[in-house]
Amino acid sequence: MDNVSRVYHELRELIVAGQLPPGARVAERAVVARMGLSRTPVRSALHRLQQEGFIGSVGRAGDQRLIVTPLTRGDGRELFLIVGHLEGLAAREAASLPADARKELVKRLRAVNRELAVASRTKASPARLFDLDLEFHETYVEGVAGPRVVALHRAIKPQSERYARLYVNVLLDELPTSVKEHEMITSAIAKGNPVAAQHAAETNWHNAAARLAAVIAEHGERGIWHVLGEGREGRERRSL
Repeated sequence: MDNVSRVYHELRELIVAGQLPPGARVAERAVVARMGLSRTPVRSALHRLQQEGFIGSVGRAGDQRLIVTPLTRGDGRELFLIVGHLEGLAAREAASLPADARKELVKRLRAVNRELAVASRTKASPARLFDLDLEFHETYVEGVAGPRVVALHRAIKPQSERYARLYVNVLLDELPTSVKEHEMITSAIAKGNPVAAQHAAETNWHNAAARLAAVIAEHGERGIWHVLGEGREGRERRSL
């Protein structure tokens, strides 16, 4: 792995996991010191993270700084809908597979979804529930969709994961509904119905976007007030 990729993946992992929280400052000099690298690969990695929406720029000209992008109701909804469209295309492709390949895929999907249902009933850890839900969706995307859809999905999906991970504790009550929606996707794929499979996948994410918006409306956005009210001490305390 080259140095640019190393910095990019390490910072992205910290952001997605919430270890670099929404609104936290990301200082180029601090990243250079942490990584033990020159400014060139760090700057390139930060630019890529900006392009993909993980990092944003705030402040006036001459006093601009980079921060971890806040989690907002509008942004979360938009991301979930984009992921839904991409996964809808993947589900459509999955339903168009030859019968034998489709049968094997459906077998894997149902196994993961059953495990998710059991984990939900037995109150498994949020991390375990999140990983199972992620595995279900990746099963009909990775190795199934075309390379462009997969590439876009890999770039966008981690941004939606930031929302799912940080709000997962208050979304757990909706898991039984998600399990049912997963079965609708699986059933459409099993029947070889591309239109129904695409619709089911997009509906799952459309409903998830609505659930997320309701949760954020109740519990608040993350990082936006930190950015607006951030003074010098706040910048120094919550930064990389």
